[in-house]
Amino acid sequence: MADEIEIDIDDLKRRMDGAMTALRHEFASLRTGRASASMIEPITVEAYGAVTPINQVGTVNVPEPRMVTINVWDKGLVGKVEKAIRESGLGINPQLNGTIIMLPIPELNEERRKELTKVAGQYAESARVAIRNVRRDGMEQLKKAKNAGMSEDEHKLWHDEIQELTDGHIKSVDEALEVKQGEIMQV
Repeated sequence: MADEIEIDIDDLKRRMDGAMTALRHEFASLRTGRASASMIEPITVEAYGAVTPINQVGTVNVPEPRMVTINVWDKGLVGKVEKAIRESGLGINPQLNGTIIMLPIPELNEERRKELTKVAGQYAESARVAIRNVRRDGMEQLKKAKNAGMSEDEHKLWHDEIQELTDGHIKSVDEALEVKQGEIMQV
């Protein structure tokens, strides 16, 4: 019976890698110098009964180095998009012009840089939580396998491998955060 028991480490690794990819994507949205459409990619809005990324409810453009515009297709969603941007933690004050929402990107002062490092820290913590959730799933698989007849030694080996995988990914998150915070604080 123990021969049938297998923990899918590749699946756990793939899911943890996915959390790292999501973190890198979120970090890319924290631009420090110029406006970028990727700044608003993580922001979602409640539209048509579903949570939808902003780039799926309007056209996102970068007409100037310090300006992002969103031409919202449905006039009824303009207020919701504006509210989502205000509550996103990006620290950008949207300006309305009909169905066009303009996002002037302010120069980064010391206070704004500190705010952005906090946002980066929140993104990193979300990635750590996702990785820990994958670890928890792996440990639950391991517990079921032990109850199904896995030996104590085999259980310990799998446990150590899952923990090592988790520790490596958490370390990668911490390193990525340190690099991003260094970029943000660089004047």
